[in-house]
Amino acid sequence: MSHEKKRKSLYVRFLTSPMHQCIWLPVKLSNKGRYGVRALFDIAFHNDGRPTQIREISERELIPARFLEQIFQDLKKAGLISSKRGPRGGYHLARPASEISLGDVVRALEGPVAVIAPDDEGNPESSPLDPPTAVFHDLASAIERCFDSVSIADVCERGVELGVRRKGRPERSTYVI
Repeated sequence: MSHEKKRKSLYVRFLTSPMHQCIWLPVKLSNKGRYGVRALFDIAFHNDGRPTQIREISERELIPARFLEQIFQDLKKAGLISSKRGPRGGYHLARPASEISLGDVVRALEGPVAVIAPDDEGNPESSPLDPPTAVFHDLASAIERCFDSVSIADVCERGVELGVRRKGRPERSTYVI
């Protein structure tokens, strides 16, 4: 059965419009959230968490540098990254990659995961004693646990499994005479 046919069949099953609207609320990450995860992956994977310049991350991950600067401000406020000035400076992970979860990144950039529609938050019918609202809060908690169960180190391991080549900063050659 196609997605559209399944969707139409739900119109018949649920008689109330609000119930139908709640079922089709997508849980999406914005570009900000996805780019934040990609940027932290890049720092951890390509430079082993060492300082990386925005320009390098931008080029490898195809993220606009100005947008990356905004993302890094939020990640820095959340204590996920730090910065170092100077010619070998840049942004680096504030904690080991294994201690930074995707949930940390998403919450820093997008706030808490919500499965209910913003319209429902002010709706007096959607109290904590309302069964659908309670179920949607449980779903939001389950989604957050899923994000929290995956670390940046796990994403790096997946990169290795997929055969992604490391493209770290070329080291300067030292010549001894």
